[in-house]
Amino acid sequence: MGAAPDRLTRVNELIKRELSELIYRNSVSPSASVLVSVTEVRTSVDLRNATVSVSVFGGDNIARRIVLENLNSCRRDLQSAMARSLGFKHTPVLTFRIDNRVAAGDRVLELLAEMEHAAEQGRDEADEA
Repeated sequence: MGAAPDRLTRVNELIKRELSELIYRNSVSPSASVLVSVTEVRTSVDLRNATVSVSVFGGDNIARRIVLENLNSCRRDLQSAMARSLGFKHTPVLTFRIDNRVAAGDRVLELLAEMEHAAEQGRDEADEA
């Protein structure tokens, strides 16, 4: 029973790598300045379904929506290409969702940098006085 999680982990990583390459080749982003990254794949235990989390860098909410629409419109093509490439007995049905965790993490780092900069300015002003 301990082998199933290891198997799922390997399957998730294989799907993640393959989808990353396919998404790059199919250019689902609305412009060259928008980067799409597969951050996580969660496959069901029976390997019939997989939820794919993608991050969109360099775009606004409209760009994220366009990327999600493009991924959903080419979902079957991506599944077919993945089936040919990976050779699974059953290729999971893909469901895409936007992953905002990376953007949220970037925002936290940005806020911390602003606080650090403000603290440095406060120290400099105190030293001058």
